[in-house]
Amino acid sequence: MYKCHAWLIILLFTYTLFKYNKNKLNLSYFKSKKDIACLVLALIFSITGILHFTYIKTFVQIVPPFIPAPELMVYISGVFEILGAVGLLIPRYQRQAAFCLVILLIVVLPANIYMAVKNIQFGDIIINPILLWLRIPLQGVFIWWVLWCTQRR
Repeated sequence: MYKCHAWLIILLFTYTLFKYNKNKLNLSYFKSKKDIACLVLALIFSITGILHFTYIKTFVQIVPPFIPAPELMVYISGVFEILGAVGLLIPRYQRQAAFCLVILLIVVLPANIYMAVKNIQFGDIIINPILLWLRIPLQGVFIWWVLWCTQRR
């Protein structure tokens, strides 16, 4: 059932991309490294957001116990990742999307820390504990990346 919702989200994401960027969906749109960085980030956040709906149990297990309604929190964070991804693709809303994504990256940091501390594996994928710990400072890299690619030109 959740995978069906994921496909619906992908279709809505694609529709939004074409609707708001129909005149810009060619290689000439990507005039700068920042444009390409925004596109890559949008892809990362949209895929990660969709995974929140397709692998809900996997994401729920990394929510720290002190956070109420873990399943609801996973859905909410997935929605905001997708909305942020769409916002990165619409120049008029890039700064607002960046601000919201930075907040989201900070808010989900406890889940990344909990995953590393408890050595929680992501589903059937075995992840080296060192990589789980490296994921924590990666949040800072993503925060910088989001802010950098959406700076006023």
